[in-house]
Amino acid sequence: MSNFPLYLLAFIVVLGVLVVVHELGHYLAARYCKVKVLRFSVGFGPTVFQRKYGVDRTEWAVAAIPLGGFVKMLDEGEGEVAEDERHRAFNRQTLGKRSFIVAAGPVANFALAILIYWAIFMNGSEELLPVLGPPPASTPAAMAGIQNGDQVRAVDGQTVATWDDFRWLLLQKATDQESVQLEIINQQQEIAILQLPLTAAGEQGWEGDALGRLGIQFFRPNIPPVIGKVSPGGPAEQAGLQVGDTVLIINGVEVSTWFDFVREVRDSDGQTLRLEISRHEQTVLIDVVPNMVSERGRQVGKVGVAVAETAESRRELRSFVSYGFFAAGAKAIGETWDKSVFTLTMMGKMLTGEVSWKNLSGPVTIADYAGQSARLGLDYYLKFMALLSISLGVLNLLPIPVLDGGHLLYYAIEAVRRRPLSERAMELSQRFGMAILFTLMAFAFFNDINRLVSG
Repeated sequence: MSNFPLYLLAFIVVLGVLVVVHELGHYLAARYCKVKVLRFSVGFGPTVFQRKYGVDRTEWAVAAIPLGGFVKMLDEGEGEVAEDERHRAFNRQTLGKRSFIVAAGPVANFALAILIYWAIFMNGSEELLPVLGPPPASTPAAMAGIQNGDQVRAVDGQTVATWDDFRWLLLQKATDQESVQLEIINQQQEIAILQLPLTAAGEQGWEGDALGRLGIQFFRPNIPPVIGKVSPGGPAEQAGLQVGDTVLIINGVEVSTWFDFVREVRDSDGQTLRLEISRHEQTVLIDVVPNMVSERGRQVGKVGVAVAETAESRRELRSFVSYGFFAAGAKAIGETWDKSVFTLTMMGKMLTGEVSWKNLSGPVTIADYAGQSARLGLDYYLKFMALLSISLGVLNLLPIPVLDGGHLLYYAIEAVRRRPLSERAMELSQRFGMAILFTLMAFAFFNDINRLVSG
């Protein structure tokens, strides 16, 4: 519960920004087309702020529930309009202008994502290199011949420079390809081409860790469990651990690498650990109680020691990556496009049953991700905001009545028929659209509750 205020604030900020940007798109497009805007509201429910500004005395409001917003324009379909203002009513505008105003909201969300990615790529950041870990036996990665320490240079001929780029490209390929070619360079500096099957990624309806099913995981240095540093005053020092000690066994579990030691300590739940230590060719038994600390949203054990350095532990696994102005812009546009297509593809696969509806997330899961990304740092939080902005843009362009895409569908039909749909047809389609939205919301809330219950 100590993280609740941060998670709530991160959720409100990210959702507030996305809603404001979306509605601002509609507002600015309406003003450009000389349509009168009556109200600009962020959120739903009881109004907590309300003021009128500007020549048109537009009412600006903030409501208590930040799960959406709306821009209300002058429209003869929603009330009496004075004769001298009818030319400024939304319904009196040309088909092109109405479509422009409606589409401006989702476009604003895509533009925000591009600007965020652009700034991040120009600023640069420390990124993990695409170095692979040991794949579990019988996984596609193991059968492809991947070994611990292999570094990926290209996927199907497309160069990858970072771990994130590699994972993202692999996910994209897995949606419509059965396999990919990986160009890797191993620890002996030998280059090889490996064929990696991808079908396992989509098993179980894409639930859980899709790349984990392929056997893809990050590099795990094969470092001996030798202690190289003991923090003053920490649990390890208090228990009597010393520099140079080699950990052999923890609570009866054999320890062969530093990774094994760290895993046992992190998963200890604060319980006493009995360590069998090799010290100066003698075996020593030591009991140590780890401190539990919060790390990336979960409680993990720490004893206050660091590994003794070896050549493998000093291997460079990070690189600072940045781009020039134009290169960053091009990459930002490409990133936004790729994620938009991927989002739309996964939505389509939900309809065909290839992707489980359990992947649908509601506000609780979004708040959790917002909080976790905020804890990791500004870069992660902004990347999450960009991804959510893309999802919001894609969702609103779906041809579902009551959404922006639904209105654009009406206008497309109007362009073909050369006259608007009847009021009866509009009413029925609106009801149908609301039914679809409520069904999606019900699925999302159910999934949120299920994740909370199952942990």
